[in-house]
Amino acid sequence: MPMLKRFAPLVPMSFVLLLAACASHSPESQTELVTSVPATRAAIQIDQDKATLANVEQDEGAGNNNGDSSGRVSSILDRAFELIGTPYRFGGGSEKTGFDCSGFVGYLFREEAGIKLPRSTREMINMDVPLVSKEDLQPGDLIFFNNRGRGRVSHAGIYIGDGQFIHSASRRGGGVRVDSLDESYWRLSYLEAKRVLEPGYQASHTVKR
Repeated sequence: MPMLKRFAPLVPMSFVLLLAACASHSPESQTELVTSVPATRAAIQIDQDKATLANVEQDEGAGNNNGDSSGRVSSILDRAFELIGTPYRFGGGSEKTGFDCSGFVGYLFREEAGIKLPRSTREMINMDVPLVSKEDLQPGDLIFFNNRGRGRVSHAGIYIGDGQFIHSASRRGGGVRVDSLDESYWRLSYLEAKRVLEPGYQASHTVKR
């Protein structure tokens, strides 16, 4: 798969720590954000095709579930790209009000996949769904962060392929945007990833009761 051009170096700025439902620490510049989106969409489709093929080969009897999972991932990410630039708002969970990080993730899974996720990042990271290694990330996986390896989970986003993710950053970060896992802050802050849209999982099984 052709590699995307790296984001231009971002101007270092201070990060904003927001606790409770979501906390976000984001580079403030959005340099080349718009031009990176079309190439990223192509990367997503390639990754989804590979993932679907691999799942079918592993389990021939799960074809319908695989197709459904792939379709829901596409719907979630297509909608996520449409929301780029939506303002950040602490506690927000809709396009009209703006989103915090968990509100953004929850909105997409609820509206595009019919899956109700927990409201906070701390609850999301404890969901009874498969844990995914960083090397095995697929589009649609939830990824979780803290503050450069310090403290508990404080931020969440959705992996989109080719080492990038989409999330609702801080107010200064510009709200909904795309960032790279290779950027130093996110690399140091990465905690883990979970796969809600695992083939064979039902919506009612995604949240630990």
